[in-house]
Amino acid sequence: MVPEETHWARVHASFERQGLMRHFGARLVQVEPGLCVIALPYSDKVTQQQDGFHGGAIGALADIAGGYAGLTLTPAGTEVTTVEYKINFLAAFQGGELRATGHVVKAGRRLIVTKADVIHIDAHGKESPCAVMQQTLMSIPKTY
Repeated sequence: MVPEETHWARVHASFERQGLMRHFGARLVQVEPGLCVIALPYSDKVTQQQDGFHGGAIGALADIAGGYAGLTLTPAGTEVTTVEYKINFLAAFQGGELRATGHVVKAGRRLIVTKADVIHIDAHGKESPCAVMQQTLMSIPKTY
C-alpha cells in the first residue's frame, strides 16, 4: 500500500499544474486512497449572470475531485483522463464555498468509475447539497 503522504504529494503536484483551478482559487483539502476533496471559494471568477456559482465551475470542480480520487488508485507513471461524466445540479448558491468530494466506485485496469458530491457551505457553516456527478476515467501514461 502506498503511504498516504505519497498520495497527497502526487495529487498536489498534479493539482498545482491545473491552470483553471489556480484561476478559480480552488484548494486541495484532503487526499486518501480512492478519495479527494477540493474546495472552491465564491468569487466573481466562478459566477454566472445571476451571481450564483456557474454550472461550468461546479462541473469542473466535481470532475477534478473525481479524477484525483481515481488517480490515487493508479500506478506511478500514469495519469487519468475523463471519458465522460453526468452531473445533476440540485440547487444554486451565492457566497460561501463549494466543496467537492470525489470517491472511487470501482477501479478497473483501464476504466475507473467515480462519483462526486458537491456541497455548499455558507458563512455560518451550514452545508447544503449542490450537485452530484458520476464519471468514467481512463488511465493513461503520464506525459510530463
